Amino acid sequence: MPTNFTVVPVEDTEAPSSSNATSSPEAKPVSLGQIFERTGQETTVDNQQGAQIDDVEGEKESTPFLNSDNGSEPDYEGKNMALFEEEMDSAPMVSSLLSKLANYTNLTQGVREHEEYEDGVRKVTATVPPMGTFIGVYLPCMQNILGVILFIRLAWIVGTAGILGSFAIVSICCICTLLTAISMSAIATNGVVPAGGSYYMISRSLGPEFGGAVGLCFYLGTTFAGSMYILGTIEILLTYIVPSTRVFEAQNKEGEATAWANNMRVFGTGCLLVMALVVFVGVKYVNKLALVFLSCVILSILATYAGVIKTLLEPPEVNVCLLGNRSLKNDMFESCTKTEMVENMTVMTQLWGLFCNNTCDEYFELNNLTEIKAIPGLLSGVIKDNLWGDYGPAGSVLEKKTLFSAPAKDMSKDIDKPYVFNDITTYFTLLVGIYFPSVTGIMAGSNRSGDLRDAQRSIPVGTIMAILTTSFIYISCVVFFGACIEGVVLRDKFGDSIGKIPVIGILAWPSPWVIVIGSFFSCCGAGLQSLTGAPRLLQAIARDGIIPFLQVFGHGKSNGEPTWALLLTVGLCEIGILIASVDAVAPILSMFFLMCYLFVNLACAVQTLLRTPNWRPRFKFYHWTLSFLGMSLCLSLMFVSSWYYALVATVIAGCIYKYIEYRGAEKEWGDGIRGLSLNAARYALIRLEESPLHTKNWRPQLLVLCKPDSDLSVKHPRLLSFTSQLKAGKGLTIVCSVLQGTYMTRGQDVKTAEKSLKAAMVAEKTKGFHHVVVSSNLRDGFSVLIQSAGLGGMKHNAVLMAWPAAWQQARDSASRQNFIETVRETTSAHQALLVAKNIDRFPDNSKRLREGTIDVWWIVHDGGLLMLLPFLLRQHKVWRKCRMRIFTVAQMDDNSIQMKKDLQMFLYHLRIDAVVEVVEMHDSDISAFTYEKTLVMEQRSQMLKQMQLSRTEREREAQLIHDRNTASHSDKTANSLPPDRVHMTWTKEKLFSERAKHKEGMAVKDMFNMRPEWENLNQSNVRRMHTAVKLNEVVKKKSKESQLVLLNMPGPPKNKKGDENYMEFLDVLTEGLDRVLLVRGGGREVITIYS
Repeated sequence: MPTNFTVVPVEDTEAPSSSNATSSPEAKPVSLGQIFERTGQETTVDNQQGAQIDDVEGEKESTPFLNSDNGSEPDYEGKNMALFEEEMDSAPMVSSLLSKLANYTNLTQGVREHEEYEDGVRKVTATVPPMGTFIGVYLPCMQNILGVILFIRLAWIVGTAGILGSFAIVSICCICTLLTAISMSAIATNGVVPAGGSYYMISRSLGPEFGGAVGLCFYLGTTFAGSMYILGTIEILLTYIVPSTRVFEAQNKEGEATAWANNMRVFGTGCLLVMALVVFVGVKYVNKLALVFLSCVILSILATYAGVIKTLLEPPEVNVCLLGNRSLKNDMFESCTKTEMVENMTVMTQLWGLFCNNTCDEYFELNNLTEIKAIPGLLSGVIKDNLWGDYGPAGSVLEKKTLFSAPAKDMSKDIDKPYVFNDITTYFTLLVGIYFPSVTGIMAGSNRSGDLRDAQRSIPVGTIMAILTTSFIYISCVVFFGACIEGVVLRDKFGDSIGKIPVIGILAWPSPWVIVIGSFFSCCGAGLQSLTGAPRLLQAIARDGIIPFLQVFGHGKSNGEPTWALLLTVGLCEIGILIASVDAVAPILSMFFLMCYLFVNLACAVQTLLRTPNWRPRFKFYHWTLSFLGMSLCLSLMFVSSWYYALVATVIAGCIYKYIEYRGAEKEWGDGIRGLSLNAARYALIRLEESPLHTKNWRPQLLVLCKPDSDLSVKHPRLLSFTSQLKAGKGLTIVCSVLQGTYMTRGQDVKTAEKSLKAAMVAEKTKGFHHVVVSSNLRDGFSVLIQSAGLGGMKHNAVLMAWPAAWQQARDSASRQNFIETVRETTSAHQALLVAKNIDRFPDNSKRLREGTIDVWWIVHDGGLLMLLPFLLRQHKVWRKCRMRIFTVAQMDDNSIQMKKDLQMFLYHLRIDAVVEVVEMHDSDISAFTYEKTLVMEQRSQMLKQMQLSRTEREREAQLIHDRNTASHSDKTANSLPPDRVHMTWTKEKLFSERAKHKEGMAVKDMFNMRPEWENLNQSNVRRMHTAVKLNEVVKKKSKESQLVLLNMPGPPKNKKGDENYMEFLDVLTEGLDRVLLVRGGGREVITIYS
């Protein structure tokens, strides 16, 4: 293809004064960059004004640099860097870039506004001193990890699962969070992580779909964590602090569970409203009390360890009363005996009255009462009894298995006796789900990344050290509880056998109230932290704009407080409180946290395996195998703890993912899933290149040639509708347009045309790729697209284009030549060609054809494409109700009956349902109409050849006419002839008249006045016209009312002199038909009878 050069003259003029000019009084010389950018200056300004980003995070992601100030012009007055003057227009100096990096702060806008608006007065400067690893990461993680489960459930888990089972539960959960922390550290140290924590890391690593789904799951987990902490607060309040304040009291034993649940709901709702009011009024008070809450936790743990040490010296004097081997509630009696001596008289104790009401209970009569120490001590050897678990169903009595017990025959009335019962059915997987929330909270450090002095060092060190510390605390507590406390007491969840004191409380030193008060404030603080963090997480997701229906929750008060998000959080938190059980809520939030941790591990593994250039974490102690192990652990724990909750959480995340995929805003965050898609696409393309495509896998991969109109919009949008109907969303579709000119001059037009193509494809529901090329002429552009469109094995094998309806009116016959050359190009490239005539009459995607037929006129076998296309069309809902008919033409020597049978059998083997009809076309004489059509065709061809004037000759004649008209206007003679007007449109009449007047000796024969003889016509053209006329008559007779007619498209003539005649033949062949699709095969079989 020849190379075209365009010479553009450039005048060296001074740039006009504008807003970009500097304030220097001396005029600066105009740079070459300003000269070349002057043409696109207005567009650039418009784009800058229109590309406003709503949030600060979007602004940071739109540029690879931090705090880049695009509005100010770089200052390069010095002469030392004059060589790089052109680059300075678009790239910053290194010195200015380093200065901006040094002054970078990643405090979000909401945090800064909150600091400025606190106390109701806007401060001039609000700086937060940067925190180190201990204060900024270690302590917040400790506070979030240690919480309600440690104080009110860990001892019960140890007693139920045993020391070994509890050790396994704690180890699995702690290893899971440790592996997650390693993956999180790698992600957090791979660049600057703005405040946003896990949501920001996952969304920017796995894309908006995964980020939004997991972000909402993390939000739900944090919200239900608030419910669990509030329920824990109320449980401690009503059980250990002020049990007399209960509103609902049970009338009998069966109603105790219902009354307890109602009390939890009432008090929990009130506590939630109070906490929400505190969060709404001022978050700063919550943050200031965080240290108090953490102190309570640490003091409680220290008191527990002190109590363990004290058991070595002097075990506490706390006893448990057992009847046989059954544990008794000691709040209804004082003496653990059946009788006692009062003034030398044997008196029945309170226990006797509880078990003997007319007749004594059989079990009470058969067994004796014994008192054992609740805390035998660290050296007592009780650890042997507590090694193994003791699971039981709901309603079973807590028993000490090592003591003898005489069984009773009638156990039906045990429910009314003062035994200690299991409130729920216990099993190992349930305990995993209940315990896991106690190891969550590892994201607290990454959430504070904006306040850290060195986040890339503090986050990994602080988080991992906090996990190791809390893991040591949990494992040591498991061992100490099992080694110090009696098993029957450990399984007493609410401390009924020891006087309504928490089990850890009797172990703590100096007083059980240290544990009670400490755990109460710890739960209060954790609940306030959840109600503070969850709305901000939802606000961050809403402000990202990836989930449209959540955008209302991105707004808040003037200081950035998420008011609407807080209201939604309170509503969801109330749902958890209505469940009214810590044991039932804990597995729910475990699901959401586990899913979040799973995707953190997945993000690290994907980024590591992809080896993207941007993956350069400063934390080096990670590996993709560790991330996959953590991901597998998270997934296993989800289904181990509660498979139905796991399914519900997965469905919720999947629905959010699909919603964001279809309705969410398009975001390009350089995520790993996109990189994974690119790697998968590259692998698939390489595999496609390894072996040729089999006929069974052949499908039309379309290159759609769209013609743009004067506004660069798609001229025939129904061409895209037909494409989507033919493809039904499957296979490759490349929609292309060609603009005439050079890319340098039409670069902006290319962008406009691509936007129009994309908009048209979206409107017509056409899935595929779009591309616009610029070429010196349209023919070369089409040739380049046919040769080079696609990539590797994903190349087109068919070209779809519209019939050039105006080929007869085109003065320079460009459309005709382009069309015929495109036909030749596709034939040479062994590609199929589909030409849609009357494309604007084709149905759009919203129309449903209720009846009608798709008629196939199979004249020449060119690979079976004619029969495959109707089958594909009928898969779409537009053509589904249409029947398929196949017509074939029989000549004189053919057996039409046998042809019909053979064709029916062939279609049967092809599994295609169609009505078969054989049309007989007998040899007949050539009619006068055929000769007349041929005559007109050849006359038109000769006339077009005469009009092929060079551009120079045409301009010379136009100037001659203009001079003559000017002279005629200046003639003032009354008898002078009226002047001829200048004809702006060059017609054949004007051509002949002007050339006859102004060119002596030049005689042009008037073709329209001669009477040619039919025998002088080209006999080959006559025969072809005869075929076209006769076949058109048959097609119109049979398929006049059909919805679509598919015809074999004859090939173009080898001699280019007959191009005009070829177009005439095709026009005559399809004359009088509503919708026609001309099909030319690519020279290979595309349909097979084999499976």
